Parts: sequence; structure tokens; C-alpha cells
Amino acid sequence: MAPTSPRLSAPAKSTPTFSPDKTSVVFVLGGPGAGKGTQCAKLVRDYGFTHLSAGDLLRAEQDREGSEFGDMIKEHIKDGIIVPMEVTVHLLENAILDKDEGRGRFLIDGFPRKMDQAVRFEEAVCPSKFVLFFDCPEEILTERLINRGKTSGRADDNAESIKKRFKTFVETSVPVVEYFDKQDKVVKIKAVKSPDEIYEEVKKRMGEKGFEMVKD
Repeated sequence: MAPTSPRLSAPAKSTPTFSPDKTSVVFVLGGPGAGKGTQCAKLVRDYGFTHLSAGDLLRAEQDREGSEFGDMIKEHIKDGIIVPMEVTVHLLENAILDKDEGRGRFLIDGFPRKMDQAVRFEEAVCPSKFVLFFDCPEEILTERLINRGKTSGRADDNAESIKKRFKTFVETSVPVVEYFDKQDKVVKIKAVKSPDEIYEEVKKRMGEKGFEMVKD
């Protein structure tokens, strides 16, 4: 029997917690294995971003002793199902607040994965600047993840979970990308070349969006 999802209070807000004038949020999306984490590390190094991985925050909460959401998160991740929106948004808001009270640049990796997450975050936490979308075919993603699974130790880096994760991505995250694209808020990157070649394109597009490098 699946565990009952704990309830998380979610009071309505008339304004977001953080102002986009002081807090720059860039969503980072792409299929599983698209290289989001690799590219985020380079952006942190060169542009002064703080990298927040929705997946990492969920896995940390899953393992945190005494977490009321731990069992539910574990079951959702194992089955390739998206964790309830309230939990993910709550964890991200707390993580932003922990970093200099939300001032600065934030990359949110692997989020939003559903429309309700996108709408809720922008209404309650902070409007995003744009979505950095890494586009890569399923066969390449699968090959990358199978290879990663040999050393990553992640329970979801196996063929069955990968197929579920990609299906979930197409059904739920692609509409999010299309939603932001209609607002001219998507930077689409072809993620099939080497990480360094991909990053050259990322840097070019970041410059077009007004982000300057802060590397010494």
C-alpha cells in the first residue's frame, strides 16, 4: 500500500517572497541525462550563480532523519513520479532563503517539471528570468544514464527507471517549456555535443540575456 502523502500547509500569498529586482532565478530543464548538472557547475564558476537541484533537495529530504515527507519522496522517485508540488516549492524557497536571504543569482536545476510547479513558484516565491532548456534525443540520454549508473549508485539510473523518467519528462515538463516559450522566456540549447562545446553556446546565450561573467 502506497504511503499517504503528508499534508503541507500552503498559505496563499499576495506577492512573491523574493523580488526579481534582487533575486535572479533561472530554471534549468532537460531530459534525464541532458547534462544539466555539468553545465550548472560551469555557470556557478563563471557567473556567480548558486546551484539548487530540485532532485538533490528532494533526495536530501528523503534521507533526513525524522522527515515527514521521506517515505513519500522515496516512493515517488523510485516510480519516476513527480513529487507533490507543495513539497518541492517549499524546499526550494527555504534553500533560496538560506543563501544570503535570497539575494543573488540562482540556477534551479530540474524544475519546474509540471505546470502547477511553474505557476506556484512564480506566484509565491519569485518570477524567473528565463528557462535554460537542454534538448537531447532519448537514445542519447539513455546511453548516458546507463553509463552513469555504473558508478553513480543512484537507484533511478537503470533502464526501467530511465524509460519512466523520460516518459514523465515528455508528458509533464515539455508543456512547461512550451508555456514559457510563448512568453519568450526559453533559451534552447542542443545538448548533443561535448560538455565544453555545449557550454560555449550557453555562454553566448547568457550574454544575449544580459548576464555577464564574474570570474576573476
